[in-house]
Amino acid sequence: MNVSGAVASASAMSLANVQAQASISVLRKALDMQASNAAQLLQALPTPAPAPTGAVGTRIDTFA
Repeated sequence: MNVSGAVASASAMSLANVQAQASISVLRKALDMQASNAAQLLQALPTPAPAPTGAVGTRIDTFA
């Protein structure tokens, strides 16, 4: 292999490494945004009604 071939190969590997790092950076940002959006959606959910007390409304009649 001549010197110019080695330089071209090293340059191509360097470019591929930079592209991979950029892709990973974009992926991390997208995942962070999705996590933030999911947290906002969960916070926007209303609080559930408290469970009924006593025996009324605590059992489901599956034969009805």
